[in-house]
Amino acid sequence: MNSTHPAPCTPRARRILITGADGFLGRGLVAALTRRPETDAIIALDVREVPAERQQPGVTYRVQDVRDPALTSTLQEHAIDTVVHLASIVTPGRDSNRDFEYDVDVNGTRNVLTACVAQGVRHVVVSSSGAAYGYHADNPAWLTESHPLRGNQSFAYAHHKRLVEEMLAQWRTDHPQLAQTVLRIGTILGERVDNQITALFEKPRLLAVSGSDSPFVFIWDEDVAGAITHALDGAPPGCYNLAGDGALTIHQIAARLGKRTRDLPAGLLTAALAVGSRLGLTRYGPEQLDFLRYRPVLLNTALKTVFGYTPRKTSAQALDGFVLARAQQGRPVHVGALPGPQAPYQAKA
Repeated sequence: MNSTHPAPCTPRARRILITGADGFLGRGLVAALTRRPETDAIIALDVREVPAERQQPGVTYRVQDVRDPALTSTLQEHAIDTVVHLASIVTPGRDSNRDFEYDVDVNGTRNVLTACVAQGVRHVVVSSSGAAYGYHADNPAWLTESHPLRGNQSFAYAHHKRLVEEMLAQWRTDHPQLAQTVLRIGTILGERVDNQITALFEKPRLLAVSGSDSPFVFIWDEDVAGAITHALDGAPPGCYNLAGDGALTIHQIAARLGKRTRDLPAGLLTAALAVGSRLGLTRYGPEQLDFLRYRPVLLNTALKTVFGYTPRKTSAQALDGFVLARAQQGRPVHVGALPGPQAPYQAKA
């Protein structure tokens, strides 16, 4: 199953279980599904108890690890027909380790799939990432769903997303009765997003690698919830890049923030990261340079033409929305006037 030859549409989801439901994406999705008329039951799972002030009326909250074999019983108890699997470790804590992250990301997904098949769940929606394509110098200018997944082993998140997608592909062959929608999500921005990328934008000057455009594709958080809801409403299953139209280079991003870039040679940055890592001054090693200069740029044609969902915000509009929200929160990342329309990113031949 892929986005160019999609499976028939699935029945509309009515009894939905969400893993990672108290994560950033999960909260937005749970809120969106409470407004969906076709929803009969929402079971929100997270590894920690959700505080009462964050709970939505009519939602059943449950503390359960995605690695728990009893997940099968949870699906049976609530007669779940659709699972949305969001749980993964995006930004590990300082006390985390690679084995634990693998266990949650990969073994946790295997447990979810096993439970789904055992209980006759019809459809699973999985949040993957553009990182599954990897950060490589020979990435094409625009990545489509037909390009190979080469998530770098040096980046736990990218590598695990690749391994998960390889597992999903095997399960599509072995268990075709379980329909899959896999969303390869670009860099998420929203009114209250804080992540490794937004931290870069908050610097007085944006770090740029000399000779690299470092183009970014963005997706507004509400568009992620919108795409998942669209999948639950019977859109064709398949694998889809989820990103807004267009891309912005690091220099275009700086211009929209009213900032300048600090362009440094790759060799200098590599040496600095190596020394800083050895001395314990930074948690990032030299491999982090590829994360910045070889960004996977996702083409969303299949998302729009096959899956049938068009994001409401382009990459540029998502960045502008993020900047405006931060200003309204008293946390401005922007220091100058927003420019007028700019020429879109054009990949170099």
